[in-house]
Amino acid sequence: MSGANFGANSANACANLGKNLSATTQNANSAQSKNARKGYVLLISGPSGAGKSTLLARLMSEFKNELYFSVSCTTRAARNGEIDGVNYHFISEDDFKKGIEEGLFLEYAFVHSHYYGTRAKETEQALQQGKIVIFDIDVQGFHLVRDKLKDTLTSVFITSKSANELKNRLLKRASNDDIEKRLKNAQSEMKALCEYDYLIINEDLERAYEQLKSIFMAQKLKLSCYNVNEILSEWIKS
Repeated sequence: MSGANFGANSANACANLGKNLSATTQNANSAQSKNARKGYVLLISGPSGAGKSTLLARLMSEFKNELYFSVSCTTRAARNGEIDGVNYHFISEDDFKKGIEEGLFLEYAFVHSHYYGTRAKETEQALQQGKIVIFDIDVQGFHLVRDKLKDTLTSVFITSKSANELKNRLLKRASNDDIEKRLKNAQSEMKALCEYDYLIINEDLERAYEQLKSIFMAQKLKLSCYNVNEILSEWIKS
């Protein structure tokens, strides 16, 4: 399959999700109790080794009833300790490309010699349930979904305090990943940090987690996350 076809299919998937978001919100409104918050997406990006997974695991543990973690698909092999369907959906490259052809992915990218992607249907279902959907995706994926998700999206870029610190973290990983390739990609990803809503420099894990938690808590209070018409209607009636 050509790169042009890949791009077209991904764009179609994004367009379809964008069209469905209004209907999704309406369905969520009718399914939830009055004044209930709407579902939204909390998107996390940053260089490999920045600590994204550790921070998200803590957030998921503390707010597990409110959050839905969007499990990405990947063609890479599972690392030690990773569980299929929990950390990633580990699928073959042929199955991934078939999913692209069928428009199943909201976004996808080819990173570190492997495909990564997010299924659109699972995101739609979680938003319909009023969940806060967690995306842990790279900069390429962020660029694909930001214009379609619009007010439904809050984006956070997480990084280390320096390139040297990032290299040290990658060296401590018990994997055969190409560290130089990851560092090169990190330099490219860092150039996009100004496009995100929030920035967390993960120098101290506890402080970084409190910052992420604060973003999460503040986002829940945004008016765009409420059924404002229902609130006004109830206020007038009471």
